[in-house]
Amino acid sequence: MLTFLVFNQAHAQTKHTLYLIPGQGSDYRVFDSLKIDTALFDTSQVHFIHPMRKENMHHYALRMAAQIDTSKSFSLLGVSLGGMISSEMMTFLSPEKVIIVSSAACREELPNQYRFQRLVPLHTLMPAWLVKKGALFLQPIFEPDRKKHKTTFVSMLKAKDKRFLKRTVRMIIRWEKETCDSAIYHIHGNNDHTLPIKHVAADEIIDNGSHMMMLTRAHDLNPLIEAYLKAPLNQ
Repeated sequence: MLTFLVFNQAHAQTKHTLYLIPGQGSDYRVFDSLKIDTALFDTSQVHFIHPMRKENMHHYALRMAAQIDTSKSFSLLGVSLGGMISSEMMTFLSPEKVIIVSSAACREELPNQYRFQRLVPLHTLMPAWLVKKGALFLQPIFEPDRKKHKTTFVSMLKAKDKRFLKRTVRMIIRWEKETCDSAIYHIHGNNDHTLPIKHVAADEIIDNGSHMMMLTRAHDLNPLIEAYLKAPLNQ
């Protein structure tokens, strides 16, 4: 019995941690349908902190990284803004693997409206309350499949602080990372209207997948994510 307990304790200590970073308009609930092998992997939620005024993506990622235990083996899974933060974390952390969903690996994968606003920063003229109102109005128009989990998506977005939304919009528009790291495993939908597929070099494309697919199409994503996590490094 003692030998059995010692074996199980040693096995538990070897479990790999997958850190989950949600999107700008979501929280931990966007991962509600994520299913991976709990015998091999632990999951841990990375929670957003309040951005400082005019804080850039890299500095924000540095502060977010305080939630990650780097003394143990770990990987990152980021959705939308969470994927961008994961991409930034790769520049100063050493995750075994990084998976991004419905996101961008560098600023070159952002759509034209973000590039335009980098040159003509109209977003700075919008008060924070209007940014939030706009997000609530536009989300169902841009990504209509969120109706499958409408209550959850509305609740997540309503819970967001209006200043958080405005400051993270600026953070995305002024993102400095120019090179997309080839080590990132990028899953994207070809019906994503927020970050259109035409700008993205994805490793896996989900047919008719939207920007909300981490929750709405988890049955398609779960096998891909688990298979990638279980695959040997450098494969």
